[in-house]
Amino acid sequence: MTKFSDLELDPRVLQAVVESGYETPTPIQAQAIPPALRGQDVLGIAQTGTGKTAGFTLPMITLLGQGRARARMPRSLVLAPTRELAAQVAESFDKYAKYTKLTKALLIGGVSFGDQDKLIDRGVDVLIATPGRLLDHFERGKLLLTGVQIMVVDEADRMLDMGFIPDIERIFQMTPKTRQTLFFSATMAPEIERITNAFLNNPAKVEVARQATTNTSIEQKLFAFTPTRKDRSFTEKRAVLRALISAEGESLTNAIVFCNRKMDVDVVAKSLKSHGFHAAPIHGDLDQSVRTKTLDEFRDGSLRLLIASDVAARGLDIPAVSHVFNFDVPSHPEDYVHRIGRTGRAGRLGKAFTISVPSDEKYLGAIENLVKQPIPRGEVPAGAIEGASENSDRPRSSRTPSSSSSSRGAGRGPRGRDAAPRTESMPHDAIPVIEQIETEETSVVASPATPQPERAERTERSPSNRGERGSQERGGRDRRDDRRRGEGNRAGEERGEQPNSNRNERSEPRADQRSEPRSDQPRSEQRNYRSSYPGQYDRILGMGDHVPDFILRSFRLREVTPDDDEGETPTAA
Repeated sequence: MTKFSDLELDPRVLQAVVESGYETPTPIQAQAIPPALRGQDVLGIAQTGTGKTAGFTLPMITLLGQGRARARMPRSLVLAPTRELAAQVAESFDKYAKYTKLTKALLIGGVSFGDQDKLIDRGVDVLIATPGRLLDHFERGKLLLTGVQIMVVDEADRMLDMGFIPDIERIFQMTPKTRQTLFFSATMAPEIERITNAFLNNPAKVEVARQATTNTSIEQKLFAFTPTRKDRSFTEKRAVLRALISAEGESLTNAIVFCNRKMDVDVVAKSLKSHGFHAAPIHGDLDQSVRTKTLDEFRDGSLRLLIASDVAARGLDIPAVSHVFNFDVPSHPEDYVHRIGRTGRAGRLGKAFTISVPSDEKYLGAIENLVKQPIPRGEVPAGAIEGASENSDRPRSSRTPSSSSSSRGAGRGPRGRDAAPRTESMPHDAIPVIEQIETEETSVVASPATPQPERAERTERSPSNRGERGSQERGGRDRRDDRRRGEGNRAGEERGEQPNSNRNERSEPRADQRSEPRSDQPRSEQRNYRSSYPGQYDRILGMGDHVPDFILRSFRLREVTPDDDEGETPTAA
């Protein structure tokens, strides 16, 4: 059996490896390190969790042992698709190069450009970066890639999924053609194969496992169920997830739960925390410091459940993950291989559970075709779905109709903000009596609550009683605003204190229609008076008895005569 001592590594590197507790290399390491030490290009194909990071880090440190870095011209370059994976490569470099004098710089997003520029200006032997941040430094004139001797592309298939292939091609063209290239991927898509043919020179192909195979140390199960209602699918999936976590008991030391969408990551994490589980989310929209802190807590065991998007599906080395849950079936079958590869690492046993609904059938078929084997089926824990239908999460109907309608209608106009409250949200004894008015077509007796006849006739003539009612309320409220602003008697006249005013008869709301904003109402239910102006909703009916005097005056122009002074303008009589 091959040992690290047989691979002709630098003695300082070998000492660091032994102190890390490793004696026997993994198959990908045993086959990739010798050709890399000879300076040959390497194309490594292996499933995730097989030790690809050490497979290129160890020979790179050995080859860079001689030489000296120059400012802004790194001697080697490692490209990683995500910040977390780039940070993990940097940690591996620190661990294996601690007895050497090699320097490194980590270029990722979420970190100040100034701090990274200082490291580059001093000169680094190893530059570890994500493609986007690397190109940012290059375009700012802070970086030159003409001195790169070794270039490493890690998780190339993930680069393809994230749309980095054009950036990778551009970076390849900025490096010398004499460089040595180490190219690693878990799968070989046609686009990946095209790049290797274009930029690798007679590579040594190392394939330690059939493409897109899953680790045999992982126990896989598929839990399929049909939701009771289509709109309850998401809620019942959360209930099934909680039931599966509870059923594993103490055997679940920690777990990663994968969701397809970032917003679902937050919802699932919040749901688990509300039910007493120690969970935290991680996805690309979170600040880098939060993502780093969450991963550190998960690694040291203080966090039990990590709810993640596919940002955590590739390359993250967390050896002791006991379970992986696919809350959503991945839409890309390759992602299934990478997700479940987070468990069962370094010879350990692991479990990978997938929750599916009928709409996931096409994705499941693609996954089983890729891995060349069916996923064993499991039984959903009894009572999980029934519990979800009763009291799993807080249902939307727990909000009172009045609060929900007022919050939805705030700021929408007559029907949402100022219309009369819905009858179902009012107490039974507070529902107003519907008044029947005597008309030409029907003859019924009005209820005792009917107001004076002329006001009832105006209500009957209204083309849209409901709309005019809202307009009348607004008119009354705006006139009360005028009174508060100090217009005194005029505001009182406009409110209907003059019985013969035609305008007042049309715009005066009924006494039972007036609604002063109560101080005990929530702010979302109170009228925003500052957003309106007096008379905003009043119908234009004319000036009535309040025509200004200057409009009633008559004017005529006087002709200019020679006797007038020069430059005198005609005046109004």
